Amino acid sequence: MSTDLDAAAGAAPAAPAPFDLEAAWQVSELVSIRPERFGAMLYHFGNRRLSFLKNRTLFTVLQGLAESATARDACLAAGLTEADLPVYRTALAALAASDMIRERTDPQ
Repeated sequence: MSTDLDAAAGAAPAAPAPFDLEAAWQVSELVSIRPERFGAMLYHFGNRRLSFLKNRTLFTVLQGLAESATARDACLAAGLTEADLPVYRTALAALAASDMIRERTDPQ
């Protein structure tokens, strides 16, 4: 007989929640971004997390989030195609889960 505790002990880490590409997003005001040759480093002053972006394209997407109506628009403006979006959606979901980016509530 399996208990909830047994299931939790053997369970894989939860995947990030689905990321809404049609919502407006921004880099958290508590996050500092430093460009690097490999991509960028992000540091969250609130939760003290450090994240590394492994390519410059994701860095460009993050730079465009605040000015774009949606995350999809920021991705497309960074030169991504619709076929590229699933990979970048996953990366953005991970950044949202760690509070590096937040959904924007202010109207554009």
